[in-house]
Amino acid sequence: LDEVNGWALTEEKVVRTNDGGVTWYDVTPKNLKDAGYLVNTDFLDENTAWVQFPDMNKYPNGGTLYHTTNGGLTWESFSTPFSGGYIQFVDANNGWMLSDLGVGAGSMAVSVFQTSDAGKTWNRTYTNDPNLADASDTLPLGGIKNLILPLNAKTAWIGGVVYAPGETYLFRSDDNGKTWVNINLILPQEAAGSELSVIGMVFLSPKTGLLALRVATETPKTIVYVTQDGGNTWTQSEVSFEGYGLLETPSANEMVFYVNDQFYVTKDAGGTVQEIVPDIKFGDTIVDMSFANAQTGWVVVSDVSGKYILYKTT
Repeated sequence: LDEVNGWALTEEKVVRTNDGGVTWYDVTPKNLKDAGYLVNTDFLDENTAWVQFPDMNKYPNGGTLYHTTNGGLTWESFSTPFSGGYIQFVDANNGWMLSDLGVGAGSMAVSVFQTSDAGKTWNRTYTNDPNLADASDTLPLGGIKNLILPLNAKTAWIGGVVYAPGETYLFRSDDNGKTWVNINLILPQEAAGSELSVIGMVFLSPKTGLLALRVATETPKTIVYVTQDGGNTWTQSEVSFEGYGLLETPSANEMVFYVNDQFYVTKDAGGTVQEIVPDIKFGDTIVDMSFANAQTGWVVVSDVSGKYILYKTT
C-alpha cells in the first residue's frame, strides 16, 4: 500500500506487515483454510480488507466473504451469492464483484454484483450467462474477462482478451453495471493484426488513468494508454516495453517494468525511461512485484527448491 504497510497471501494464510515487509503477522480468519489457492481478495488500506472464499458445494453460486476493519485482528463473515472472480471496493462500503460462472472455447460467462454495505448483502446487476433468465449481451460472452475496475458506485471497467486479431476487450458501464459499452482504442499498425490483452488498468484520479495492453506480435510488447478525461478518450503513451514482463504503475507518472533481467523505470510518464540492471540476476524467477513508488518496491521470487523469497529495493 505504501512504504511500510502491506498485505499478502501465502498458500494457507492471509498476512500483513507494518514495517515494510521485514516482519509479517498471520491475520487469517479463524475458519479459513488453504487461503492462498482459492481466495479472491481486496485490500483497501492498512485496516480494511475483504477475503472471498468459494463454497465448492455451491460453485459458482455460493461462498463466504470475510471482512476486517482493524487490520485483520478480527473478521466478520457473510454468505455470498457467488463463489469466485474479481472483487474490488471503491470505499469502505461500496464494492463490485465480477463473478466467474465458467470458461470454455474462448468464452466466459460472468455476473456482476454490487454491495453498498461493505459486503453484507449483494445485488446482481448484470449477467451474460444465457442459462439465466435476465441475461444480456452488452458484455459479450466471447472473450476471457480478467479484471474489473470500478471508479465509483455507478461506473466500472471490465477488461480481458478476445482471441481475434486487432480486437480489444474493454468495456465500461455508467449505470451500475446494467449495460456495457465497448471502448475502442486507436491501435498502432503492429497491433491491428495481433492478439491483444488488457493486462492492467489503474485510475489515479477520477480523470487520469493508465491502461496496459499486451500485443502478441512476433516480438511481443506492452504498450500503455493514458486518459485525462475519465476514459472517454485514450491516447497511446510514448513509453512501450518489449517482451512479456511485469508492469507496476504506482502513480500517474511512475511506471516500473521488468523483463529479461532488467527493470525499466519512468518517473515522467514515459518521457524518459531508465534501464536498470539489478545486482541480483532474477531471470524468470520473479512471480510477483509491487512498488509503492518508483524508488521503493518488492519482488517475490521462486527459487529452484520451490521456496519463495521476498526482496526489497529502496
